[in-house]
Amino acid sequence: MNGEEQEIKLLELVQVVVRRKRLITLFCAAAAGISVAASLMLPNIYSATARILPPQKESGSGLTALLGQSGGLAGLASGIGLGGSADLYLGILKSRSVADAVIGRLDLARVFETKTMDDTRKALGAMVKMQAGKDGIISVTAENKDPKLAAALANNFVEELGRKSVQLNLSKAGTERAFLEKRLEVVRGDLKSAEEALKSFQEKYKAIKVDSQAVASIEGIARLKAEIISKEVQLASLRSYQTDESPEVRVLQAAVGKLRSQLGGLTGSGSSGDGIPTVGSVPNLGLEYLRRMRELKTQEAIYEQLTKQNEIAKLSEAKDSSSLQVLDDAVVPTMKSKPKRSLIVILSTVTAFFISVFAAFILEHLDKIPEEERDRWREAGRMLLPLWRKG
Repeated sequence: MNGEEQEIKLLELVQVVVRRKRLITLFCAAAAGISVAASLMLPNIYSATARILPPQKESGSGLTALLGQSGGLAGLASGIGLGGSADLYLGILKSRSVADAVIGRLDLARVFETKTMDDTRKALGAMVKMQAGKDGIISVTAENKDPKLAAALANNFVEELGRKSVQLNLSKAGTERAFLEKRLEVVRGDLKSAEEALKSFQEKYKAIKVDSQAVASIEGIARLKAEIISKEVQLASLRSYQTDESPEVRVLQAAVGKLRSQLGGLTGSGSSGDGIPTVGSVPNLGLEYLRRMRELKTQEAIYEQLTKQNEIAKLSEAKDSSSLQVLDDAVVPTMKSKPKRSLIVILSTVTAFFISVFAAFILEHLDKIPEEERDRWREAGRMLLPLWRKG
């Protein structure tokens, strides 16, 4: 019995649709006609896309690797310049400085007919979208009614990204180089003084033979002191643009502490702390000679370390172009990307069909309402109409 009732109800629904087919047909035809007219009035929008590959993090090859063989210089070499994170370059692309540069180059305030800079930025932001894929490639897509402007927008964003990344790289490398050059001037003077002091001592007291173990001890201490100075210079340079909470700063601080502990082990806590054998095993003149030699070896090692660091900074600053790789330049599109007029017409017609079917059932229900109830609905409508007009 239930199956028969369901068949009867379904048949009644079909009968309602058939009886109101004129209404449904007219409604769908009207919706299709209006959607066709509206879609034809919409302007064609063209999309142009440029794709770029951010630079990958370098492993320190070539000349930079050779320069970085001594003491932590490789860390300095890898620290100069921007990293290879796509999110970093995506953030630069979305920055206000890049947007303002594009606005100025293309005179977008005049093109968009905007009155304020904020309005121009909003209009530009609505037209240009940037995103990074899982493969790290960044896409810059611009949409506009003018296909040439769409391509120009995408390409100009890529060009400004290259300029901005170069500017940031050179600024950081320039800070490193200037800091190192100042320090080198001081060390160069100290090295000259140490050379003169040892030369004067040798001329005064002629040749002095010292124990080979003492010389080896001095050279080891000199290398450690040079490494400490190198790390401290690198740490001071990092602190000029990073805080003490930075992971790089903390790693360098730990490295300096470890090197100081090693130096303390060589010099000994119970001796004079200079790492030179006691007077009992070396004559007084020999002891003084070793002290002067120690100062000279230390200054030579420091000068060698800082010179290598300075060369790395110069190489980085000498880069006159970004390592960004443009995979695809934006070309002027020949086919529109939207509006999809056929899709608009289909969706509008389908939506109108369901609305008209729903309206047909409502009308069918109203036709079955008794006359008395229908009169009450009319009376309620007459009472609500004045209130609606006042509202």
